[in-house]
Amino acid sequence: MEKRPFDIGAALERIEDAVTPWPKAALFELAEEGYTSTFEQLLACIISIRTYDEVTLPVSRKLFAKARTPAAVGRLSWEELDALISPSTFHERKANQILAIAREVEERFGTMLPCDRDVLLSFAGVGPKCANLVLGVACGTPVISVDIHVHRVTGRWGYVRASTPEKTLAALEATLPQRYWIDINRLLVPFGKHICTGNRPRCSTCPVVDMCEQVGVKDHR
Repeated sequence: MEKRPFDIGAALERIEDAVTPWPKAALFELAEEGYTSTFEQLLACIISIRTYDEVTLPVSRKLFAKARTPAAVGRLSWEELDALISPSTFHERKANQILAIAREVEERFGTMLPCDRDVLLSFAGVGPKCANLVLGVACGTPVISVDIHVHRVTGRWGYVRASTPEKTLAALEATLPQRYWIDINRLLVPFGKHICTGNRPRCSTCPVVDMCEQVGVKDHR
C-alpha cells in the first residue's frame, strides 16, 4: 500500500474516535472525576509508576477518599498510607515519597502545590515524564509527556525517529504543533494499549494505517 504523507491533525482526530470505547489514561480519567489539583495529580502519577492504569485508578481513588490535601496526606502514618496504596508496584518506596512530598508541600506552599516544573522535579521520585503529565493535566501547561506508548507509536508511524523516550520527547518538541502537546499522551495511551500494541498491532483496524510507515512491524493482526 502506498502511504499518504503523515498528517498529525488528521491522525489524532481519527484516533480520538477510535479510542472512544476504551478507558482513558489514568490521570485524565481522574481529572474528569474531579481530582484536578496539582497535588492530587502528582500523587496519582507517582502511584502509576510501573503500575497498570487498571490498578492506578482504584488505588488513587482509595487514597483520595481518605486524604486529598497535603495536610491530610501528611497526617497519615506510613503504615496507613502503605496499606492504601499497596496494590501499586514499589508501594513501600512510594509511601515514603508521598509522605515526604505532602509534608514538604504543606510546609512550603500550604494547601496549593504550584504549577511549577522545577518544583515538581525537586521532589524525590518525580521525573520529567511525571512532571510534564501533571503540568498538562492539572495545569493545562503545553508540555509533552512521553511514555512507552507515545514513544512506540510515534516511532512506528515514522513521525519521529528516536531510540529512547527521552529522545522522542526532544524530537516531538521540535516537530509536533504545540496545540497537540497535551493530547498526544491522552490519545496515544489507549491507542497504544488497544490498537497499536507492542506485539502484533491491530493494523487491519487501525484508523491511520494509510499514513503509518509501520516501522519495525514484522507481524500484525
